[in-house]
Amino acid sequence: MIYEMRTYRVKVHAGPSFLEVYASRGIQIIGRYAKLVGCWETESGNLNEIVFIWAYDDFNHRIEQRNKLWRDPDWLEFVPSIRQHMEHQRSAFLMPAAFSPLK
Repeated sequence: MIYEMRTYRVKVHAGPSFLEVYASRGIQIIGRYAKLVGCWETESGNLNEIVFIWAYDDFNHRIEQRNKLWRDPDWLEFVPSIRQHMEHQRSAFLMPAAFSPLK
């Protein structure tokens, strides 16, 4: 199992709108291709960030699922609705340590 930590920096005061759009449409679409582990808003450190963690069987599974996602017309229609709120995004891939409860 691998985890993708995807962090979005949103425009000031855009967090609630970003989350509302994602919750109402985005989660059901991307949920066809990835398992949501959790979603968080930052309260300290780098502010105005939304962090998602997605689970995949392995890196190849992630590549396959993301390719399917980007061929989904619902996703292609959805993406502009969140991009308008974003300033930056980044992804990091996390491999669980041997003792991690999430494996």
